[in-house]
Amino acid sequence: MWNKLTLQNIIREKMGDYSLIVASNRQPFSHIMKAGKMVCQREPGGLVTALHPVMQAAQQGTWIAAGTSEYDRKSVDAQHKVMIPPENPSYALRRIFLSKEERDGYYYGYCNEGLWPLSHVAYTRPTFLSSDWQTYEKVNRKFADAILEEIGNRKAFVWIQDFHLVLVAKYLREAGASNIITSIFWHIPWPNPEIFRICPQKKEILEGFLAYDLVGFQIRHHFDNFLACVDQELESRIDREKTSVIYQSRETLIRSFPISVDFEAISNQASSTDGKIRADRIKDELELGDKKLLVGVDRIDYTKGIPEKLRALDHFLGKYPVYKEKFIFFQLGQISRLRIPRYKQLNDEINALVEEINWKHSQGSWAPIVFKRSYMPYQDILALYRIADGCLVSSLHDGMNLVAKEFVAARSDLDGTLILSQFTGTARELTNALLVNPYDPDAFADLILQVFEMSQEEKAKRMQKMREVVAQQNIYRWAGKVLSQLLKFEFQEA
Repeated sequence: MWNKLTLQNIIREKMGDYSLIVASNRQPFSHIMKAGKMVCQREPGGLVTALHPVMQAAQQGTWIAAGTSEYDRKSVDAQHKVMIPPENPSYALRRIFLSKEERDGYYYGYCNEGLWPLSHVAYTRPTFLSSDWQTYEKVNRKFADAILEEIGNRKAFVWIQDFHLVLVAKYLREAGASNIITSIFWHIPWPNPEIFRICPQKKEILEGFLAYDLVGFQIRHHFDNFLACVDQELESRIDREKTSVIYQSRETLIRSFPISVDFEAISNQASSTDGKIRADRIKDELELGDKKLLVGVDRIDYTKGIPEKLRALDHFLGKYPVYKEKFIFFQLGQISRLRIPRYKQLNDEINALVEEINWKHSQGSWAPIVFKRSYMPYQDILALYRIADGCLVSSLHDGMNLVAKEFVAARSDLDGTLILSQFTGTARELTNALLVNPYDPDAFADLILQVFEMSQEEKAKRMQKMREVVAQQNIYRWAGKVLSQLLKFEFQEA
């Protein structure tokens, strides 16, 4: 079984002559001012959950990402770097700082009003502006320049993350960087050709992908969609036996690598003494008593199905009123991208639903929904998973969804039940979850009832099978498979 030591051995034995560079828009840690003191806190999200333990295991290399605040700027040295995590520094974070205009056009514009809705079947229309595309190109060049400066003449594996930085490898190649082997991992779904063809820059996007040595997707369905788009839009040769694309005399390998979490670390933290202290504090804060607890942990995004989850709870209380005052649903939802109208509309919709449902079903001092939007430390989130009777993952479309895997990893007690949207990549692996169509509130309500009425024996059986899957398919196996593929390029060149 892959573990931290296995990955460290591969990196030490096979990659000793190489620098490891990870680049992403989101940074793993940010600096903020808290109680008059600058502190470093871990950022939320699946990308950080997955890659931070990999970089810790590597014990070398640099993560290049966009800083977001004046405190991020104040914390770096003359090379724009800071060692992280603060309690056990193991790798360097190099920050790139973008202007307001760059963030507007690149991040809020092309990435989140264009590529994000294009890639998710959530019925939000994408918007593509040529000015946003030009800024996207500019920021991608900025990342490529930082990578070239970081590497110098050394040999390096450059591992680009997600839809924000598709063009980086193209600019590295244009700079003649023959000392670099490149890969991109696309964390979100890839659309089918009929959807993708509406993108005005479709040819440039695909050519950006095919400048990489290796392209990774979450599941086979996504890379099948990608190959279909290449076949329709470019004059290229697809080798379906090797699952590669030959374009303009160079070959790019296409693979699926289902991403995961650090199973052992999460399991140990959730069951630790510190985890139990945190769990007890959360119980007290929620005034949980002998009531059941359902949890949801999502960024506030229209792909996550939060309104659908709330409507399912409304249906549940309408169909099964005997459960009033017997449970609390705690939803953690970090606000994001509110300057984009669709996100502001979503936040307003959620506010209205929470208020309406709580007013409709409350009795005495009890209300069914507690919605928290402020930052919650990662260790507290794991403690929350540990005490939950059920975790509700209701994504309308998701590349993977690591909340589901984190919840399973936290439950070494073999208790708790996972309700999981069938429209997540995770649903293909965690088949012992209660799979739900989030567009069907009646069926969703019946699964919530099942969470409360399922026998302990059945819960333990389902959880044990899911834990075996996540333990086997852990984050170190994911990283090892990607790096093993990259190492083959060196062997071919030697």
